[in-house]
Amino acid sequence: MALYKTGLANSTKGSSSPSSTSGEYQGQITDLKSQIVAARVTDIVLDENHPKWDIVGEWNGIGAIFYEFVNQSATGTATNYALPYDAQLKTYPLVNEIVLLFSLPDNGMGQSTDSKSYFYLKPLNIWNHPHHDAYPNPTTYGRKQKRDYDATDKGVVVRQVKDKENFDDIDLNSPINPSQNTFVEKVDIHPLMPFMGDSLLEGRYGQSLRFGSTAKSQSEKKNNWSSAGNNGDPITILRNGQPTKVSPEGWIPITENIRQDLSSIYLTSYQQLKTFKVASELYQSYTTPPIVPSLFTQPQIAINSNRVVINASSDSILLSAEKSIGLSTGGSVNIDATSNYISSNDIRLGSKDAKQSILLGDDTIEILRDLTFAIKDLATILQVERNWPEGVLSTSYNSIAGNVIICLDSIMESLNNNSLKSKSTKII
Repeated sequence: MALYKTGLANSTKGSSSPSSTSGEYQGQITDLKSQIVAARVTDIVLDENHPKWDIVGEWNGIGAIFYEFVNQSATGTATNYALPYDAQLKTYPLVNEIVLLFSLPDNGMGQSTDSKSYFYLKPLNIWNHPHHDAYPNPTTYGRKQKRDYDATDKGVVVRQVKDKENFDDIDLNSPINPSQNTFVEKVDIHPLMPFMGDSLLEGRYGQSLRFGSTAKSQSEKKNNWSSAGNNGDPITILRNGQPTKVSPEGWIPITENIRQDLSSIYLTSYQQLKTFKVASELYQSYTTPPIVPSLFTQPQIAINSNRVVINASSDSILLSAEKSIGLSTGGSVNIDATSNYISSNDIRLGSKDAKQSILLGDDTIEILRDLTFAIKDLATILQVERNWPEGVLSTSYNSIAGNVIICLDSIMESLNNNSLKSKSTKII
């Protein structure tokens, strides 16, 4: 519907009297008001266990809300419902949050061109907080909410609760479908501190995506990535979960912290992640150690969590680097595979300064076998040799030679059955 049917150019032609034009505009405004209304969510359908599952069209009605109009006596909560406006990007409201409803063409257009239904946008940002923006109906919730919603000295109503023990629970879940009621209000969820030019996407539970930049702000709430680079250098931060030890004053904004947030991915340009001290900075195998992540000021991708799992479900994981690939841990490096292959012109074990060469196993076995045969031949001769020094028979060498032969036979058995060779490691 166009608000000005005749257009701005035609509005000065005098085709209508001022009174008729004013009446026409007033009618259009009234019509517009009837098609865009504010409504309070009274229930929402999120699974098949909801008692009104059939009413909203079963799976086609996922996300359907029931509502009451704000500041109007009519409610329509019995059968009237509204669907999400956007099919691709959805924010499902909580009970008692306020949404805008738009009366728009629906799937009944094939039977009637005037067929319309209400579609809702994401919740209104009443409290300017990502956790929830619920405001119960004052006529039914009454004085119970007064402790939580206080007016500042400037007359602005705010909700500032430090202690969960001392605030009144608001109905945020479905009143008739316990199976979907999983939302728990938390008083210590903080919004993100914005900086000039930022685009922020914040979830209800401390998740966020920041399309930001180096911002050398003068606010007391400074970020920890802008000590290097220039204002405007781009940075993208994906965060899942704020620090476990955080202020209970959940209305005060915070900035991301790569070491304290539960899981993070940082895509930097020329920032310095000065708080990103990694778990191990052992680089003793390097002749020239790499710059540690907390000091690096060139583009890098930093990932931090309690555990990082990379899995290729059907092909390979390929790690490639211009200079080196460093593995550093305070524990152990474990490699388990059916086959391990290392191709290099220079392999050093134990230290980068290792000088001793590794023996070639097969060649060494052959040399030891030849040496053993030679010694055994000598011992065999000594075993039967007879000497008469000064006319007295001496056989002391005979027993020694016999013992040597027994020892050599044992060595030869080991050389011949390959028990001295590694069954898994090969060298060139």
